[in-house]
Amino acid sequence: MASLDDYRVFIAVVEQGNLSAAARHLQRSLQAVSRALASLENELGVELIQRTTRRAQPSEAGLAFHARIKAALADIDLARSELAAHGAHIDGALRVGGSTQFSAPYLVPVIAAFMERYPEVQVELVVADQRADLQREKLDAAIRLGELPASRLHARQLGMLRMVTIGAPGYFARHGRPRAPADLRKHACIVRRTAEVPQRWDYRRGGRQQAVDVRGRFSADNAAACNAAVVAGLGIGVAALWQVRHLLDQGRLETVLEDWQLPGLPLHIVWSPSKQLPARTRAFIDFVAARWTAEPPG
Repeated sequence: MASLDDYRVFIAVVEQGNLSAAARHLQRSLQAVSRALASLENELGVELIQRTTRRAQPSEAGLAFHARIKAALADIDLARSELAAHGAHIDGALRVGGSTQFSAPYLVPVIAAFMERYPEVQVELVVADQRADLQREKLDAAIRLGELPASRLHARQLGMLRMVTIGAPGYFARHGRPRAPADLRKHACIVRRTAEVPQRWDYRRGGRQQAVDVRGRFSADNAAACNAAVVAGLGIGVAALWQVRHLLDQGRLETVLEDWQLPGLPLHIVWSPSKQLPARTRAFIDFVAARWTAEPPG
């Protein structure tokens, strides 16, 4: 009979895009991930993942199953957290790290709900643009956006944040709107220059993929600056939807290439390896995972 770990493997394969990435995310061997997925499919009698040499795409049945099973696992995690509260007194100080833009609109409301549930817990939120060192900053846990580098930290993926292609109405009035990803080669593009983000935007529609090398006169190493440059009409950019939703609602930005999908931005919670994780930290990890599975940010 399939275990909860087998279901978590399936979720990781869907959200990471292939078996190798899922294995790295789960810190398990590729063989173990492949066996777990095959065992689950054999038990259910349904192909959940359509495998190729380069990608692992969920089948139509797999996509529907992913949505249901992820919600079910979130309920289990929340029940486990509530059970832990009965078996252990949840109190004390919790020190949590978060990024500058994301913390106020999304992390603080979750912390507030957690503190309401556990009124004897005190939370200190440490907000920074750069990823803080958990040991140096004495953080119990931290929320991380983007791919995680290899480290000894334990991590749990909370979801994938949607990315969109955006531009200002004035820019489109002057230069037209791209109808396909290849059209971006004719446009000025706002490039975020970091070691983790290439100057290549990868799009997918159905089984078709298209990678576009982009360029423009303006670049920055900060997402907020890049988004501001797009608002100023300097070119077309890509951004996490949660970062620009208010600008879209105000009509200051518009989306293009809506039929094409960009890779999502992974959202994780990380914590230091420990043989005995404090009950308040475990409760917080489970609470955040359940909350954001039920109500994804952005």
